[in-house]
Amino acid sequence: MLRCGAVPCEIEFCEDDSGGKPCLEWVRGLDVRKRRVLGTALREILRQQGIGVCGSPFGRQPGGGLFEFRLREGNVLLRVFCHARGSRIVLLPSGYDKGEDPGGRRQRREIAEARRRLAAWRQRQGR
Repeated sequence: MLRCGAVPCEIEFCEDDSGGKPCLEWVRGLDVRKRRVLGTALREILRQQGIGVCGSPFGRQPGGGLFEFRLREGNVLLRVFCHARGSRIVLLPSGYDKGEDPGGRRQRREIAEARRRLAAWRQRQGR
């Protein structure tokens, strides 16, 4: 199981078929405050804990090879879907602003999209 601890995990953004990085593009599209909060949380929590965030309020496992990094800071409510790649890498296929649409239907669509991106990435990797 990926638990990074003393040596931080590496975080990578999943590439799509055209070489784009949809999750990174989403992060760059966030307003400055949300981008800073998320960047700090990725560095200080996800890089240190890896999939271990699932044993805390910061994570859960929706299955299908994904775990969800859950961030709530004041009125910022963001979700980033992750995949443990090997023993030291966290791959980020997608994320969304749950504060904009907190409904379950949106959550299910976002999980399905993250699974689709992960499956496509795995296929390109020959896995």
